[in-house]
Amino acid sequence: MKQSLLHYLFLFLLLLARTPLAAQQAKAWYCPPCDNSCDSLSFTAAGKCPHCGMTLIQQTTEEHRQHMKAKKTTIAFYLQNGVEVLDFAGPMEVFSYAKFEVFTVSKTRTPIISQGILKIIPDYSIEDAPKADIIAFFGGNAGNATNDPQVIEWLKRQPTPDYYFSVCTGAFILGKAGILDNLTVTTFHESIANLQKAVPSAKVLSNVRFVDNGKVITTAGISAGIDGALHLVAKLRGLETARSVATYMEYDKWVPDQGLVIKK
Repeated sequence: MKQSLLHYLFLFLLLLARTPLAAQQAKAWYCPPCDNSCDSLSFTAAGKCPHCGMTLIQQTTEEHRQHMKAKKTTIAFYLQNGVEVLDFAGPMEVFSYAKFEVFTVSKTRTPIISQGILKIIPDYSIEDAPKADIIAFFGGNAGNATNDPQVIEWLKRQPTPDYYFSVCTGAFILGKAGILDNLTVTTFHESIANLQKAVPSAKVLSNVRFVDNGKVITTAGISAGIDGALHLVAKLRGLETARSVATYMEYDKWVPDQGLVIKK
């Protein structure tokens, strides 16, 4: 009798010891981290998250915990003196509401003036800016950066980001660094011909809000940057997240399909 009790006690303790490990190794379906409340939910089958619309991924409890600990998506906004306010301010609203970590970079930390009215103190200079997951450039005196060898060299030596993003004539900066070679792109409607001349191997389109080449997203001028930013949020966080950002911003005109996505 005593041996039987000891045997059952041993089995119970063994089961108790294995339960946390088994729980960690059990797989379920989770929403990819999108910084919304649904990040903590698990599902029993594949499909799309009913809250944010993102495709569910299968992970163990431990894998999901590590995924949740991953850092936020970082995006560097390069701002030159004379940068157009809405070129960068619109996308900044979008990315900040989508909980990206946005920081500003300029050639130096000296304050710059946007459109002659808004003083901006950059977070970093090109000498001390940290690596970013996304690097973004904007129009408004973009020639200031395009024709600056130090800025172009800084861009070229950056560890390859996940995405390049440009608004308006910010595309010329990417073009000067060779990033637009052989791609389909767009820019400010009055600069289509000039960008085509600057990057002969590119196909420069007019009458499109944005063009997504996979890693390189270029948008048309000024307000089109908001559309491109919402598209990138949808790409990384799910369409419903992008819709919620657009609704919060009262950007009622957003039509997700107004851009061109190049199929590889």
